[in-house]
Amino acid sequence: MARALVEAGAWVAVSGRDRGRAEAVAGELGGGAVGVGVDVRDEGSVAAAVGEAYALLGGVDLLVCNAGIGMRTVNPRFMTDPQPFWEVTGAGFRDVVETKLAGTFLLARALVPRMLAAGGGRIVVISMNESTMVRGGFVPYGPAGAGVEALARVMAADLDGSSITVNILAPGGATATGMIPDELPEEVRSTMLDPSIMGAPIVWLASPAAAGVHDQRVVATEFAAWLAARS
Repeated sequence: MARALVEAGAWVAVSGRDRGRAEAVAGELGGGAVGVGVDVRDEGSVAAAVGEAYALLGGVDLLVCNAGIGMRTVNPRFMTDPQPFWEVTGAGFRDVVETKLAGTFLLARALVPRMLAAGGGRIVVISMNESTMVRGGFVPYGPAGAGVEALARVMAADLDGSSITVNILAPGGATATGMIPDELPEEVRSTMLDPSIMGAPIVWLASPAAAGVHDQRVVATEFAAWLAARS
């Protein structure tokens, strides 16, 4: 998504807990990207990062809520050896929920007042397949994802009629990212979506063509058909 936005001409702040890694990724993306360090679980870190992004970019028109950690943090073999919810540690549960759910809340809460004061903005919340939200062995990742999607709908309701739009974007299937276990068989990995599938819909959601599009759930694998149906 960051690469697609940069290639479309946007200035992008790439964020992560590891500032050095965020800056390295921004460097790979080219002159339209900057790296910002932020722990989305921490209010102070979020406030500092938002201030830094505004200083570096001169403003923020689009917030993409995509911070998250996956199942491998609580069960490295979750794809081949799922564990029941009662075997998940409290710390592991809280870390995923605080990153995905609380992180979305804290960043949106920090940015919305600034966006309203500036005359508007857009928020895109990255979600997952609904089947993943209730899949056995997927505590806490599934419930955290369900919470993120519910939060997005509430934010959309609260901002209805305002100058800020809120939409949900999901890949439409398992995606080959760093959240997937390294030992996953190649025959399974080869069936996964390439993350670049998210490029076209995020660029469109940031474009003038999406002005006024609000409270929609866009699935990347169905984006072309969804867009054709709209027009």
